[in-house]
Amino acid sequence: MCFSASASFMAAAVTGAVGLACLSKVRSPRELPLAAMPLLFAAQQAVEGLLWLKLPVAPSAAEASWLTLVFLIYAKVFWPVYVPVTALLIEPDKPRRLMMQLILAAGIAIAIYFLRSILGGANTAIILGGHICYEPQVDLPLSVAIAYMAATCAAPLISSHAMVRLLALIVLAGAALTYAFYWQAFTSVWCFFAAAASVVVLRHLAQPAGERAVDPAK
Repeated sequence: MCFSASASFMAAAVTGAVGLACLSKVRSPRELPLAAMPLLFAAQQAVEGLLWLKLPVAPSAAEASWLTLVFLIYAKVFWPVYVPVTALLIEPDKPRRLMMQLILAAGIAIAIYFLRSILGGANTAIILGGHICYEPQVDLPLSVAIAYMAATCAAPLISSHAMVRLLALIVLAGAALTYAFYWQAFTSVWCFFAAAASVVVLRHLAQPAGERAVDPAK
């Protein structure tokens, strides 16, 4: 989350509460990763909240470095794999699952790309213009940017579940807006919209079981 420590912690608290509600509505083990998504958003926002507290007083401290590393791995490595997995597990339609498997493969590839980049460089975070920006800022190849967005949005976007598609649209719109207006803090800011999409996850899980079938035999 951008803007302030209090905003990050508030988002973590609200999203965490939504996540607990999601877990209470799970009716199949295949729904667990999707239901856990809001809690994972909450943890990510809590990490950034701690960064907001640490950076003004000790930006070079080991704690700041570790928090930065955890956040970057969350944003760039974890989500490109986790999101397609959640969509794949609850998808009942075989052709859609096959497409999601291809997207997952792309997500794994982009996660490896970012992991090598993160572990091979000196990653720092700074407060700039009211946002946390993660350094070094590099111009990603267009193919990498497209692969990242595909991994985090395409699988839920082709889901047969309407609420899952809506979640993807919210995240995609949030990514586009933050890239346009907060490009220096893109990694941080767009996660706000992803956290807001947690309510859509709850709405999906609140539907009757027949409307959220996860039987992969179809």
